[in-house]
Amino acid sequence: MSLRALVVDDEPLARSGIAELVASTPGFEVAGEAADGDAAIAAVRELRPDLVLLDVQMPGRDGFDVIRAVGPARMPPVIFVTAHDAFALKAFEVHAVDYVMKPFRDRRLREALERARRPSADLARRLEALMSRLDEPRFEVRLGNRVLVVSSSEIDWVEGAGYYAVLHAGEATHLLRETLNEIEARLDRSRFLRVHRSAIVRLDRIRELRPRDRVVVMQTGTRVRVSRSRWPAVRSAVSG
Repeated sequence: MSLRALVVDDEPLARSGIAELVASTPGFEVAGEAADGDAAIAAVRELRPDLVLLDVQMPGRDGFDVIRAVGPARMPPVIFVTAHDAFALKAFEVHAVDYVMKPFRDRRLREALERARRPSADLARRLEALMSRLDEPRFEVRLGNRVLVVSSSEIDWVEGAGYYAVLHAGEATHLLRETLNEIEARLDRSRFLRVHRSAIVRLDRIRELRPRDRVVVMQTGTRVRVSRSRWPAVRSAVSG
């Protein structure tokens, strides 16, 4: 019995090329095509395909918005087809049946299709974990000609420096052209706390409180100063 695939891509030539490859692969047929996120959502609900070849970057609703709208538990197995940077792909490569980078060879797409015949039983759970991770605030850090995406889950603390901020993530530091106030507004306040006019810390990365010195010691061993007015809030947040 053939697997019915929905092809979603906003580029007509790419979409038709993928559809032709799917149709010419034994054991697969094209259930339909969609040129944008809204059409993809409607097609998934109406056609109930066995598989979705999903472009990540599309105008309006992108591929991740499609998954959010359909719901990870109801989303068919997904093969991401994308020109997205490989660094960002590492955030979700284990959460899909497969991913194919544009431009791709026919053989690579057919390998992904073959993998789709054996989807993981916990795919819905992994897609849900993916969406939860992607919904976290993310910060784009320029590294020469590259852009590194740093999610809030990687950040231990943030140091303010005028119109800039320094993200401390383990042993790495990243300079970002945003003020501390702007970053604070984007972070989850149940996980991050402003402890000083020039510092925000992630609460579950605090290893020790030192009231006498009025500092918190992070898991990395870094000491972060706490202002007198904010010390009670720090003690309350850490003690639960």
